[in-house]
Amino acid sequence: MSDEQSAASVLPVDIEDELRRSFLEYSMSVIVARALPDVRDGLKPVHRRILYAMHESGLTPNRPYKKSAWTVGEVIGKYHPHGDTAVYDTMVRMAQDFSMRAPLVDGHGNFGSVDGDSAAAMRYTESRLARPAMELLRDLEKETVDFGPNYDESLTEPLVLPSRFPHLLVNGSAGIAVGMATNILPHNLAEVINATIALIDDPEITTEGLMAHMPGPDFPTGGAIMGREGIVSAYETGRGSIKVRGKAYAEQTTTGRMRIIITEIPYAVNKSKLVTKIAELVREKKLPEISDLRDESDRKGMRIVVELKQVAIPQVVLNKLYKHTPLETGMGIIQLALVDGVPRELSLKQMLYHYVEHQKDVIVRRTRYDLRKAEERAHILDGYVIALDNIDEVIKIIRGSQDDEEAKTKLMERFALSEAQTDAILEMRLRRLTGLERSKIEEELADLREKIAWYTKVLGDTSLVLQIVKDELAEIREKYGNPRRTEIMGVARDLDVEDLIAEEDVVVTITRAGYVKRLPVATYRQQKRGGKGISGVSLKESDFVEHLFISSTHDYVLFFSSKGRVYRLKVHELPLGSRHARGTAVVNLLPFEQEEKIAAVITTREFSPKEYLLFATAQGMVKKTAIQAYDRSRRDGIIAINLRDDDELIAVRRVKEGERVMMVSAEGKAIKWDEADARPMGRDTMGVRGMNVRGDDRVLGMEIAFKGSELFVVTERGYGKRTPVEQYPTQNRGGMGVKTIQVTEKKGRLAGMKIVMPGHELMLISEDGVVIRVKAEDISQLGRSTQGVKVMNVAESDRVSAIARVSAKKKKKPVTVDGQQALMEREPDRVPGMTDREAEAEDLASEDFEDEE
Repeated sequence: MSDEQSAASVLPVDIEDELRRSFLEYSMSVIVARALPDVRDGLKPVHRRILYAMHESGLTPNRPYKKSAWTVGEVIGKYHPHGDTAVYDTMVRMAQDFSMRAPLVDGHGNFGSVDGDSAAAMRYTESRLARPAMELLRDLEKETVDFGPNYDESLTEPLVLPSRFPHLLVNGSAGIAVGMATNILPHNLAEVINATIALIDDPEITTEGLMAHMPGPDFPTGGAIMGREGIVSAYETGRGSIKVRGKAYAEQTTTGRMRIIITEIPYAVNKSKLVTKIAELVREKKLPEISDLRDESDRKGMRIVVELKQVAIPQVVLNKLYKHTPLETGMGIIQLALVDGVPRELSLKQMLYHYVEHQKDVIVRRTRYDLRKAEERAHILDGYVIALDNIDEVIKIIRGSQDDEEAKTKLMERFALSEAQTDAILEMRLRRLTGLERSKIEEELADLREKIAWYTKVLGDTSLVLQIVKDELAEIREKYGNPRRTEIMGVARDLDVEDLIAEEDVVVTITRAGYVKRLPVATYRQQKRGGKGISGVSLKESDFVEHLFISSTHDYVLFFSSKGRVYRLKVHELPLGSRHARGTAVVNLLPFEQEEKIAAVITTREFSPKEYLLFATAQGMVKKTAIQAYDRSRRDGIIAINLRDDDELIAVRRVKEGERVMMVSAEGKAIKWDEADARPMGRDTMGVRGMNVRGDDRVLGMEIAFKGSELFVVTERGYGKRTPVEQYPTQNRGGMGVKTIQVTEKKGRLAGMKIVMPGHELMLISEDGVVIRVKAEDISQLGRSTQGVKVMNVAESDRVSAIARVSAKKKKKPVTVDGQQALMEREPDRVPGMTDREAEAEDLASEDFEDEE
């Protein structure tokens, strides 16, 4: 070629235009032919080509495995002209049950692990199609989808698969294209099918309606999704973000220490790297509570053991793991897929809509194919019937012809047969001339005519097409559906993982100066009446224990303050202390104002609208309000009762219909009235008058007076008595009451009151922190206006500050069973109206106390 000809073949092109055109072509190639899935079958080209190549090679679930290298060679040689590593890595992922919610390849050999181990080389592993993959390929041979030429136009390949279940949502998809990316999470097959059927039944269904059937993603590795907001956003707009946590629980070892067991991890998290990260945090002193770490996972399941030190609190450690390790992972959702070859972000309803439209097309094309085949076969059978009806003449024509063409022409002219019918008659064997064969032909023809009628009806009725889609989806659901693995929980809250807290009963103490702690009930020891007791709390000078109660670590604690506000915590959120520890200042737990202090504490599991709380103030006001009104939390608390400026809240008790209320004042007066006298009121109301107190007198306490119970009162100097509540007359609410004890200077004013039953015991606490436990039956039962007996020896500078009621230990008593003597446990009498939790806590506490003579 001459220089002039070479110069003439070079065309001047603007570099910007050429770059723009070339980059656009490259971008569209990556988007359409590599990175994004088709909304109809949820597959990228490489996945589709692997499945089709295996299908064409007969690697079905009922056939033997074949070397993966052979399959990879088929794929890259016929359909996918790319590297063998890319194809094999794709096939490996399709076989991993921790990556795919419904694996499409049945792998034999090492196909990797959740620890990030890579699969063995393709020459070592074997594979075949998994059963769910057959549903994606079903009816492919019935012209249900379009085919196109492969890369060298020597073969054809499907441009989309029939995909008889919504694969895009079931297994999800992830890919990065040019300027865009997709990340569709996996879902539960049965739930996706239920949502698809719901859309077919109601085309106007909302996202909320679809989520009733398909509440959210369902990962093959389980875990828990924290909150629904991100899911709703993704389902409505195509974009969202969720937090996924692994699942763990706390258990106690034989040595008494706690440990955390991790049984599930978030989707796509490398277990080995997670364990390594935890170990690094321990070495960096960010997790000093951990004493040992090991991976005990096996074929039965995942088990990562995190051993904790003696003082460690499991939920705190777990929250640190959530914060600093992939045990909690954020996932972005981008529901981007190809619709008619164009990338579009899709809502859940749009994705299901396009899938249903694809299935309608598949059913219609399959029905047309079946109709054509049935009509072709019926046409041949019609020719057979004509031939059999005129068999003698047919044979005569055939025998009298010189060759096939002559016989064919004569038969077509004589019986008006088509060329296809004539060919079939000429090829018919003599055995078809028997009477039995004739009946078979007629039966087959009748069956075909029914099918033709059905196919014609289906093609003319869209509702029938949709019903077939629903029926076939339901069959797949029954065959491959399985339970949900991923739990959808509420929005994550720090330090509130109650499922990881071992439930146990604890004693909670609160001092006048505002120090609170919890400690095991076995800390205190039982004594006889008049004993010296043991030191339960080391207190500052002039401080003393004011509140003491027994509760479960899983209960709610409602702290009612003297200013009429209520704060809510869980018992396990209270600081754990030793017997001699003072505790933690309540101002570090609750946002108290200046001079605000705890007046009453109520523990509960539930907030029932049928359960009421009765409030009492120092000035004798009372208020009855449903406990449901306090089922809410705020950092600065909420109003429990409105108070006058010179009043304060002193007691809160549960109350039920028909019960009697007992109120006692510091000057030794007591009043009993019917709870019905106080009508239910709202949360932020003042209430009504319950007891009339005058001068410097104040209401000391309020209790519910049950039938058969006794009122126990104790003075500041340790003198007390118990008096049957029946000796107190029932009065109208708002009276001054009657005398309940002779108040003298020697014995001091009243310090506390409790309602007791036979078999109960009492714990008395002094201002100096001395605790004593006595049996109620050891305290004299005296009349209403008597002075009482010595119950607790109190030092000259000390005063009784608080009392608490517990149940006595269970005792054995002989009983006669079938004529023989046997020992039976005697339960102490229980205060009527006491909750099961309160009674159980008292009983457990009783069993843990040791006798001290």
